Parts: sequence; C-alpha cells; structure tokens
Amino acid sequence: MFSHIMLGANDIEASKAFYDATLGALGAKPGRVDPYGRVVYRHDGATLLLTKPIDGQPACHANGGTIGFAAASPEAADAWHAAGVAHGGTAIENAPGIRDGGFGKLYLAYLRDPAGNKVCALHRVVE
Repeated sequence: MFSHIMLGANDIEASKAFYDATLGALGAKPGRVDPYGRVVYRHDGATLLLTKPIDGQPACHANGGTIGFAAASPEAADAWHAAGVAHGGTAIENAPGIRDGGFGKLYLAYLRDPAGNKVCALHRVVE
C-alpha cells in the first residue's frame, strides 16, 4: 500500500542514531546518507527516509499521526523500545504490552523519536 515514508528531522544525526538503533533491533541495516543529506533505510520491501524540510522551515511532528513498524515478536518490540529510549527517544503511552482492540490482540510499544514523531512497534499476537 505504501511506497515509502519520509519524516522531517531538524537534527539528522540524532534521528539517524535513533532509527539505526530501533530499526536495527528489528533486523534492518543502518541508514545510508544520500547525496542530498537524507538518511535512507530499506528493509523487507519498505523504505523510510529522514530529511530536513525542503522549504527550510523547522520539522514538526504530525499531531494524531503514528508510524508503525512490524516486530517479529514481543521481545523484538521490547528491544526496539529499549534501543529507542537509549538513543534519544521518549517512552509514551502505556508501557509496552498487549492491547486488546477491534483487530485482535496486539503487542504495542510507543515512542517519540528525537524530532517528536510518534512511532510504534507492533506484533500481532496469535492465540
């Protein structure tokens, strides 16, 4: 459904350290910096880019927006969360754990990245 996700970042190095750690916990390789100064991640057919806004204005997060990353297990989601907190992220919402919603049981872990974007690691619990 998605071709890519691009997030604005005011401090590319801080955001790269955060995403290298969190996405690394999910099995992705460190991002590479392209000739435009953007950081590019490719993993399991998905692409995430970090960039300073082209218009020169400060980057800001989307209020109400969340970007979810698939985790292979609850342990992977926990490792993602711990890596994020250790690399400039802020724990938000409830502690990582199972939520029972309209789509079945989900193991969720939420963070704000260094630019304030709300991100989540999600594992679908199979019973």
